[in-house]
Amino acid sequence: MAGEMAPASAGPETRVGRYRWTVCGLLFAATAINYVDRQMIGVLKPTISAELGWSETAYADIVFWFTAAYAIGYLAFGRIVDVLGARIGYTIAFLIWTLGHTLCGFAGTALQFSMARFVLGVGESGNFPAGIKAVSEWFPARERALATGIFNAGANVGAIVTPLIVPVITVAYGWRAAFIITGIFSLGWLVAWLAFYRRPHEHPRLSAAERAHIDSDPADPVTPIGWMRLLRLRETWAFAVGKFLIDPVWWLFLFWTPDFLAKTYHLDLLGFGPPLVAIYLISDLGSVAGGWASSRLMQRGLSANVARKLTMLVCALLVTPIFFAQHADNLWLAVCIIGLATAAHQAFSCNLYTLPSDMFPRAAVGSVIGIGGTVGAIGGMFMAKFTGYVLETTGSYTPIFAVAGSVYLLAVVLIHLLSPRLARVEAR
Repeated sequence: MAGEMAPASAGPETRVGRYRWTVCGLLFAATAINYVDRQMIGVLKPTISAELGWSETAYADIVFWFTAAYAIGYLAFGRIVDVLGARIGYTIAFLIWTLGHTLCGFAGTALQFSMARFVLGVGESGNFPAGIKAVSEWFPARERALATGIFNAGANVGAIVTPLIVPVITVAYGWRAAFIITGIFSLGWLVAWLAFYRRPHEHPRLSAAERAHIDSDPADPVTPIGWMRLLRLRETWAFAVGKFLIDPVWWLFLFWTPDFLAKTYHLDLLGFGPPLVAIYLISDLGSVAGGWASSRLMQRGLSANVARKLTMLVCALLVTPIFFAQHADNLWLAVCIIGLATAAHQAFSCNLYTLPSDMFPRAAVGSVIGIGGTVGAIGGMFMAKFTGYVLETTGSYTPIFAVAGSVYLLAVVLIHLLSPRLARVEAR
């Protein structure tokens, strides 16, 4: 891939509207809510475990069933958003995950939590298929990595907000109220989504210049690509294998970082808020920087193949210091190491998420994202069981961090082997 070049991109944007960035803002907000709802179980783990008597394996089982539902739902929502579009697909996903999140406030056993989190997982699995579909509808190829990086940064904002507001609500009203209150307030996003989102050619506020900017890529073929053909394509598995390897590590950070900090540095519910905020602020920078880096390389004349893979390789190298997090002799050194790893993950992830729109027609993007998300969630199921077993038997995060630090380099190698040029797939 070293010598490939792409035609130089068009000059700076002039007198083109920016309504597409409003759409990106809505996706950002939805992803933030998605991650508040997802991460609350990790932040509240010490509190709920003490009250309900959860073991490490019981907590791992709750995470397992969430990821199992995520695997099932991701595949389904990939097709749903391709058929119904991002507007309706996102609405369905949001309503399901808000229901599952709110039901956690009424759970009294690990089994009931597993059931509520299963519903949550089904709904939350629709966030990225719908979001990537919306990006593919609203942005030309040269802006998609940046747009994906921005809306993906909502994950970090959600992870920042959670340890700030949830402990305060929990101390004041209890952990059950925390689930119910956040579920009710999140419904405001759905009102805004239904009011503002349409496809570009259906939107009354979109200028002709911006519509032309969005449509500046070559036209997609209209022939759809069926699932069976997608499953036979190496390009599909280039994306899916990457998701299988890296998604479990992000879920490890999300669901177990509060536990790691609490146990290693003896922090209470309110005490690990500032360290978590710092970690996810760093992650936010990584998410936007990763999208900016590959977009910038493309603007300088490199092909999408070189720009995406070079950015992912650098990110993979930046994750490796996580090997030493268990042995950091003070809290803030550990925060810096974990923050660097989560930032590198987010930068890697936003480029990985862009690969389907680089390689497939828009009509197939949601389905490919769905397949990859399902495979990634299956990897997350293995990671949940592995983490619970290691912590139950050894109490050490060292072998867990060893896995986390190595899989990104493996992912880059396999992606390149499966799709050496990120060539466009022909619909036939």
